[in-house]
Amino acid sequence: MFAVIESGSKQYLVSPGDKIKVEKLAGEGAIKFDKVLLVAPDEGKPKLGMPYLDGVKVEGKILRQGRSRKVIVFKYHSKTRYRKKKGHRQAFTEVEITKISA
Repeated sequence: MFAVIESGSKQYLVSPGDKIKVEKLAGEGAIKFDKVLLVAPDEGKPKLGMPYLDGVKVEGKILRQGRSRKVIVFKYHSKTRYRKKKGHRQAFTEVEITKISA
């Protein structure tokens, strides 16, 4: 069984036991994703939401909060002595999917 969920304006294909990194979510312990776009059981037809499915939830537990590797943003204009260097680290939450209730 797998599902497509939406979190932080991004979509993730998940199944029970998967570990995913989503944009930072507040809290600790268990979390529920209500914005489920698609559920496909092992047997039978998949259910597709328009845009979301009612009564379907994906449950998971928060494993850790962290920050990604640094991304360097470098701006440069030739012949004008313009150079600007910035770094950015995006915060994330690692979630393990425990259950898909359809």
